[in-house]
Amino acid sequence: MFNRSVQTNKTLKGAGVHKNDTNLFSAWDIPLALVLLTRLPLPRLPERAFARQADAAWAFPIVGLLVGALACVVGWIAMALTLPATVSAIVVVAVLIMVTGAMHEDGLADTVDGLWGGYDRERRLEIMKDSHIGTYGVLALIFSQLARITLISALLIGEAYAVILAACILSRAFMPVLMTTLPNARSSGLSHSVGGPRAVTTITGLGLALIFALFLMGVSALWPTAVAALIGAGLAATARAKIGGQTGDILGATQQVTELAFLAIAVAAL
Repeated sequence: MFNRSVQTNKTLKGAGVHKNDTNLFSAWDIPLALVLLTRLPLPRLPERAFARQADAAWAFPIVGLLVGALACVVGWIAMALTLPATVSAIVVVAVLIMVTGAMHEDGLADTVDGLWGGYDRERRLEIMKDSHIGTYGVLALIFSQLARITLISALLIGEAYAVILAACILSRAFMPVLMTTLPNARSSGLSHSVGGPRAVTTITGLGLALIFALFLMGVSALWPTAVAALIGAGLAATARAKIGGQTGDILGATQQVTELAFLAIAVAAL
């Protein structure tokens, strides 16, 4: 899930959840969230900022807003150039993947490989850690991205850019929920190093995401949000049962499946 940049790797080691900063919010939170979740070129952050990795989770929806806005602008340009809606949707998805370094897609593939390819907890975690992708993962990526492109294509035809943007925002607000409510399945790794955000941090992020979604879509955002939340809860329950908690891969998969659920329900309603 998290950006594996050199700067992040160096500062993740030994960074506690609240060891150096007990404030609920900081000016570093938004740029830190961008460093963690995107590959955007950003100024180097001071090491003290990385003590807030978990506390910056409230800003994940803002990352979704910026990433989604960039993708929507590119999609609007593609449609203005009279490219077919399917081609424009492929461009939108390509932007989303490139800006995030395919971290969430990688998490989805590893999650499906591990949860359904392993016969016990240890083997599932071993598969998820393996850099190779298996048949389950390949099929999950093919089906999910086909569905993503098809749904976004329908939204581009209807000029429903607000739905795409809301999906990007809300899907990133669900990740901290798992970070807060589920234990880490491993005693190491990036998700373990980041730690779990406080409940108030997660609630703030969810509230912020819902405000954005209501502003963009009105009350029509509530039903897709509820279904996406149920899908995310189902994945969380599966992860708890199969590996005992969450990992960075589980968090990335959560973003993908909740985004798809939101898009699907919104398209059905339209």
